[in-house]
Amino acid sequence: MANIKSAEKRAKQAVKRRAHNMAARSRLRTSIKKVLNAVDAGKKDEAAAALKSAQPVLDTMVTKGIIHANKAARHKRELNSKVKALAAG
Repeated sequence: MANIKSAEKRAKQAVKRRAHNMAARSRLRTSIKKVLNAVDAGKKDEAAAALKSAQPVLDTMVTKGIIHANKAARHKRELNSKVKALAAG
C-alpha cells in the first residue's frame, strides 16, 4: 500500500474509476449481445429496436473514453449489416 497521502488518494481513485469503467463496459457488451441474440433468433423488429438503443450506448462509451472511436464504428457497422441482412432475407 502507498505510504504518501497523495498516493493513497490516487489508489482509492483508481479503484473507483476501475469499478465505474467495468460497469460501463458491461453495459456496452450487454447492449451488443441484445442485438446479436435478436438477430440469431430471427426477430427483425426486436433486433432493429435493440440496434437503435445500442448505438447511443456505443457513442457514449467513446465520449467517456471507455472504447476507441474506430471500435465503436466497427461495432455499429457490423451490427447494422446483420440487422439489414435479417430484414432483407
